[in-house]
Amino acid sequence: MNLIERIKKHEGLGLKPYRCPAGYLTIGYGRNIEENGITEAEASFLLANDIKNCRAECEKNFRWFNNLDAERQDVLVEMDFNLGIKRFKKFKKMLAACERKDYETASKEMLDSLWARQVGKRAETLAAIMKGDNNA
Repeated sequence: MNLIERIKKHEGLGLKPYRCPAGYLTIGYGRNIEENGITEAEASFLLANDIKNCRAECEKNFRWFNNLDAERQDVLVEMDFNLGIKRFKKFKKMLAACERKDYETASKEMLDSLWARQVGKRAETLAAIMKGDNNA
């Protein structure tokens, strides 16, 4: 058995954070994320995977998603990334406006939300992109 296989066997795989026997927050094959954290490259890898998954969720949940231009698709993917699909799907009026390509209403619905009050400038930026403001 090589080193990698042996470490995998001894550590076990934790796909969600857990406390190791020594009490440290750990993930994967014994990665102590409290003391070691992750590298920028690892964070970028995780982000790319998360974006890919959010795009797939949007394609699956909104049959009209692929009819939008790339910028508006990206707005929806970012909202899904930020909120999670379950909470994002509660933006019924905004999503209905997107489906009918009424981007002015979609933008207003985005800003008229608890989410917008919580994330501030992010919501303003995404709403401007949705509305078609090329300077956002």
